Amino acid sequence: MSTEMKKSTNAELFERAQKVIPGGVNSPVRAFRAVGGTPRFITRAQGAYIIDAEGQRYIDYIGSWGPMILGHGHPAVLDAVLKAAADGFSFGAPTEREIELAEEILSLVPSMDQLRLVSSGTEAAMSALRLARGATGRSKIVKFEGCYHGHADALLVKAGSGLATFGHPTSAGVPPEVVRDTLVLPYNDVAALETTFDLHGPGIACVMIEPIAGNMNFVRAAVPFMKRLRELCTQHGTLLVFDEVMSGFRVALGSAQSLYAKAIPGFAPDISVFGKVIGGGMPLAAFGGKRAVMEQLAPLGPVYQAGTLSGNPVATACGLATLREVRKPGFFDALATRTKALTDGLLAVANEAGVPMAGDCEGGMFGFFFSRASGDPLPQNYGAVMATDKERFNRFFHAMLDRGVYLAPAMYEAGFVSAAHSADDIAATLHAAREALR
Repeated sequence: MSTEMKKSTNAELFERAQKVIPGGVNSPVRAFRAVGGTPRFITRAQGAYIIDAEGQRYIDYIGSWGPMILGHGHPAVLDAVLKAAADGFSFGAPTEREIELAEEILSLVPSMDQLRLVSSGTEAAMSALRLARGATGRSKIVKFEGCYHGHADALLVKAGSGLATFGHPTSAGVPPEVVRDTLVLPYNDVAALETTFDLHGPGIACVMIEPIAGNMNFVRAAVPFMKRLRELCTQHGTLLVFDEVMSGFRVALGSAQSLYAKAIPGFAPDISVFGKVIGGGMPLAAFGGKRAVMEQLAPLGPVYQAGTLSGNPVATACGLATLREVRKPGFFDALATRTKALTDGLLAVANEAGVPMAGDCEGGMFGFFFSRASGDPLPQNYGAVMATDKERFNRFFHAMLDRGVYLAPAMYEAGFVSAAHSADDIAATLHAAREALR
């Protein structure tokens, strides 16, 4: 008789999870509600692959929603984490590695003089928002429909009923008065920007934006739109906050802001928010800006922010090792080439099958949409994304999953390629897509 324990199936684990965890998951998108079916419970990962509870291996295009830019289990990162863990998990006191990580990030992002480390992207965005309000003495903020900045109350809003109106809560538990100073605008709409600043300019503390939005799939801010946004913020004394939790060190070595700096002379945001890649898969994020703004933070200034696990020694070791790998010569050129091969390949396969599809990519981040008609342009805002073919995406998602390719289980999420994805992995993905689209 075999002594090997019987493996639980994904379905069994999901049933068990739902008894003790709301919805059976600790982050909603993992529940597969958008696409239907049973979520895969992952037991381990290596390189470009994840393996579920039933032993099925998948080519992974989620990468923990972005952090795993080197792939899973990179030797240099694993070594750094093991050494750090042996020295201690957490001290509640400063460490030299916090300084090293801050120096590494600042050396790659010239818009910042100082930064503060925190534990999550939500925490970083929430703190950046408080800092902007404290530094300007203003209350109003602007965000864009379809951009996600974590689940802080003031940012969980949907668009109001008309142009330049205030937002409404998108979550129970967020009182209307909490979001009364949050203006929600359509992404990539210059006219809406100008109208909003005409109406509310002197009261706007900051504009927070994902320069490449990854939570309405993959939608980038157009250069003319970003140029005008920078001009208006400067003109009205409003701080421009770049949420690069997803795009930071993922789309380029200098992050998305370096791409806009190439296209717009003198361009720079006032505050930047980072997460995901800078933690290498560990809970770690940061926000930073010019010294005069950052010195408004406690203990130097009146804006309070703190965290028990901020600058955690194991997380900083993981992040530092990751950044030292991605800054090696040629890293981003190779990553971008591989990502473009995947994106272009998907579009070509869809075209062969007569299936309308649009897509885009930058660095190691990509997205694709099932269009309603051939020749439909890439969506430029949330409304256009919502008009794409969700049901076709859901069918494609499951067809790819059945063929060992793990895409994001929602059409609203960007995808991620890592340095561990080989040419063979891309070819296998395109072969699966060709079969799925038939």
